[in-house]
Amino acid sequence: MFTPRFSSALSATRPAASRAIRAYATGQANENRVAGGLKATLHNPNVSQEAKDRAAERLEEMSDHVPAASSSASSKSAPNSSDQHKNNVLGGYKATLSNPRTSDEAKKHAREILEADGYHANSPDGIAADEHDNRVIAGYKAALHNPRVSSEAKQHAKEYLQEHGAL
Repeated sequence: MFTPRFSSALSATRPAASRAIRAYATGQANENRVAGGLKATLHNPNVSQEAKDRAAERLEEMSDHVPAASSSASSKSAPNSSDQHKNNVLGGYKATLSNPRTSDEAKKHAREILEADGYHANSPDGIAADEHDNRVIAGYKAALHNPRVSSEAKQHAKEYLQEHGAL
């Protein structure tokens, strides 16, 4: 098997980059991590134009072939990148709604985008308000029986439970 040789200058100045390139060349690396490293190279201002061009070529080569589905220990299938991106964007809009530093105009826009996708701010993912209260009470009850909880925290939990009629 052919193992490419790399210049000693690269190895001396950037040992991690050298290992990543060597791992990619020998097929020992996770392709997603390699692609991420190459993308980072493209945006790094401390990298030469020659290195950026080479990274762009490598990314092009990687996108030409579709990698086989890797076997994983989990039985769940990972969402594809477009679904993941959409979920990240929607999550950002949800965060905008609860961020006190965003303007009313931004919140209105976020609400419109989320409602267009079927999310309604008044229905928090099927969890009722009393269900939240029940979970808080359960947490305080668990604190009473947890040996790693301080006596002050147990006292606070006991007071909270008494105030809410749960003790």
